[in-house]
Amino acid sequence: MFGMGEGACPFEFNTDPATFKVGDSVSYRVTGSLEGMPFAGVLVEVHEDYVVVAGDPQDETSRMRATRESRPVVREEDIC
Repeated sequence: MFGMGEGACPFEFNTDPATFKVGDSVSYRVTGSLEGMPFAGVLVEVHEDYVVVAGDPQDETSRMRATRESRPVVREEDIC
């Protein structure tokens, strides 16, 4: 399978929270039973101490509050 140890990652993520802006692609993490699994999303809101990430920026129901760090963290109970 592509991306499983071979070749380059097909995504380009912003991992610098100081430069986060709306529209950036990020890799985010989830707490709880999904801990350790990587997820990809798009920043739809950027605030001083948190961000809002969405799997689909056009779908308002897919928005989740996350920490503002290199790989934002979403609480499992906040998953859409």
